[in-house]
This record gives sequence, structure tokens and C-alpha cells, in this order.
Amino acid sequence: MSQVAVVGAGYVGLTTGACLARMGHNVVCGDVVPAKVALLSRGQIPIVEAGLEDLVCEGLDAGRLSFVVGALTAVEGAEFVFLCVPTPQDEDGSADLSYIQAASQEIGPHLKPGSVVINKSTVPVGSTLVVERALRRPDVSVVSNPEFLREGSAVHDFLHPDRIVVGNGTLGACERVATLYEKLDAPVVVTDAASAEMIKYASNAFLATKISFANAISNVCEAVGADVDEVIKGMGLDHRIGFECLQPGPGWGGSCFPKDTRAMMKIADEAGYDFSLLRGVVQVNEEQQARVVKKIQRMAGGPLNGAVIAAWGLTFKAGTDDIRESPAVAIIRRLLAKGAEVQAYDPGHTKPVHGVTTCANAYDAARDADVTVVLTDWPQFADIDLARVRELMRAPRIVDARNLLDPDEARAQGFEYASLGRR
Repeated sequence: MSQVAVVGAGYVGLTTGACLARMGHNVVCGDVVPAKVALLSRGQIPIVEAGLEDLVCEGLDAGRLSFVVGALTAVEGAEFVFLCVPTPQDEDGSADLSYIQAASQEIGPHLKPGSVVINKSTVPVGSTLVVERALRRPDVSVVSNPEFLREGSAVHDFLHPDRIVVGNGTLGACERVATLYEKLDAPVVVTDAASAEMIKYASNAFLATKISFANAISNVCEAVGADVDEVIKGMGLDHRIGFECLQPGPGWGGSCFPKDTRAMMKIADEAGYDFSLLRGVVQVNEEQQARVVKKIQRMAGGPLNGAVIAAWGLTFKAGTDDIRESPAVAIIRRLLAKGAEVQAYDPGHTKPVHGVTTCANAYDAARDADVTVVLTDWPQFADIDLARVRELMRAPRIVDARNLLDPDEARAQGFEYASLGRR
């Protein structure tokens, strides 16, 4: 059991702290927002994430997890300090390290001698050195330990990881960090800091590539009369390819893929490498959103000005309340720009979205709509009562941008139905 501090109680920090407490460590999470600290101290969490609230409550009840205001209180006496602060993107695509630098400068003089500071935030290559300079503590080690958490399954991903990556020029510091995870059944990749930082960017860029490839293949399937479901089944059974991230849709988004792909291209540019492959991946993603809008416009039978569109989904994926860089929201904005009225429902995100009428359920969203479009892969949409939806709509038309619905069932219920790459 180790004394652990987590600086930043956002998505990554909160998951990290709660899971480390579950594994038996004593964890103190520090955040700069007093209201959030008060909320978390009561066992309530400000985000939608399966199993996380239960884990926070368990840690609080066991006395292994606590929340405090400010980093200085959190790091007092800590053997390990996780930096889980934001790394927003600058206009040129590079990561803004000002939060990490500020946090490091603040905690540097107060760290326990011999402690280890761990970069958990997604940071560009060389950030470990940035933290070392900001700390000004030669007696403290800095290790890169990137996170590989998927929103909606973050707790599972933390406790059942595919791998644990730790990077530092000193083997002893890496081994100490690895002991934090010794209860987990996963291979540990011990490497240098630059390679550890690159592993995170390379992984997300590759997963984004798979999604863009699946979307490009679905477009080719439409053009040649093939069925993308059958094509992906035949591809995914090849163990070298697999099924993960190979489902066509309206594009990838969220807090990681867009930011990390742009950062990866920026890193390559600064190193003098033209990463044209990754630029193509981003271009396909942007084109996919435009293709979905064109499908909606064709289904509506003309200009969208004044058309009522029912949007099922706002979040970038099911199982979360996150609409950051959501392809669903990006498509809705394109529809609004063309003069459409949008009525939206999302099971995870109930807050208002500018220009959009938010509804209490999928049926309310479909009421008097000219076209219904499925934009997020919530399983609830696959089980919808299509007969009831048909009665509510002004015209029975569906664009299924997630290939969630049964095409035969939709057409049997009298719908005009369009999806992605299906015959």
C-alpha cells in the first residue's frame, strides 16, 4: 500500500484515484474547484461513467480515498504524485502544457524527497523533461505513465488493462511505478520517457485510422453494391485486423482522438516528417460528416431550410455525457447552418445545446419530424418501437448513421431507410 496523490480530479484523475484506492492504496485527489471537491467528498461524480460513482463511494467508505482543495494539500507526504491536469490544444495543434508547468512549479518545493511524479495526462514527446525543469527537484523522479481509458468503460479499462506503459531514463523509478499496478494482470512495458509518450499518440492515431478506414470502405461498398456489414465481418475475423474500431459511423470524436491526431501531426511536422497518411485519416473523418448531411438532405427530398430533423444522439459515443468534438454535434451544426430545425434526444446528455430543441425521449424528438437520423450508438435506439415512431413523424424517413437499426424491419414498418454502406 502506497501513499498516492492525484493532482486534478477530472475524468482521468478521478478514474485513476478511485481505481488506485480500490487496489488498496491511500489516495488523496486535489482539485482547484471547491464545489467539485465538495461534490466528490459526498460520493457524487459530475460525469457519466459506468461504475465510477460506486468506486468513489467504496473508497470514501474504506478511508482510502479523499478529496481536497488544491495540489499542495494533496501532495503532502505522498510517495507518488500523478499529474492529471488538462492539456488543451493550441490553434496550431500543439498541446498546451501551461497547466502541467504551473502544477509542477507549485508542488515542486513541497514534494517528499525521493518521491516520483507521474505524467498521466496525454502530453507530447519531451514533456517529462518539461516537468523536471519546472519541479527543480533533482531528488525527485519523473515518469511517463500514459492512460488508455475509453469513455464509458474507463473503470474496466483501468482495472483490466491491455498493457501498462512506464517510461523514464532510470529503471528504478519505472519499477517503483510498476509496483503500483502489481495486482493487475497485464504486461508492463518499461521504456524511455519519449517512447512512452509516443505510444499514447501512436495508439490513438492508429485507432482513428481504423475508424476512418471503415468509413471509407463503407462509402466504396455503397458505390459498388457491396454490404459493409459482410465486408467488415470478413475483415475482422482476421486476427491481424480484429473488429475493434472497425464499425462505420458519422466519424470519430471525443476528448482524445481529434486532439491526439492533430498533436501527432504537429509532432511529425516539427520533426520534419510529412505524415500524409494521418492527414488523410483526418480528411476522411471530416468528409464523413458531410456525407451524412448529404444523405439527410437527399432523404428530405430537397433543401433543408425549414425541415424538421430528429437527431437521436448528441454524445460522441454511447455510455458517456461527453459532447466534446462529437460528430453528432458537428453534423447537427451543419444541419442548422442549412436552415433545418433540430429536435434532439440523448440518454446521457440532457443539458441544452445552442440552437437545438432538446427532448425528453426519442419519441418526442421524432414528433412531426421530416427525417430522423441516428447519430450516436446508444443501444436504446436499436430497440425503439418503429411503429410508434412512424405515427409521430411527419414523414417516415430514417437515416441510420450508426447502422443500428434492422433495415428490413424499418422498411417493413413503412420507412424510407438509408444507412452506411449496407446493400
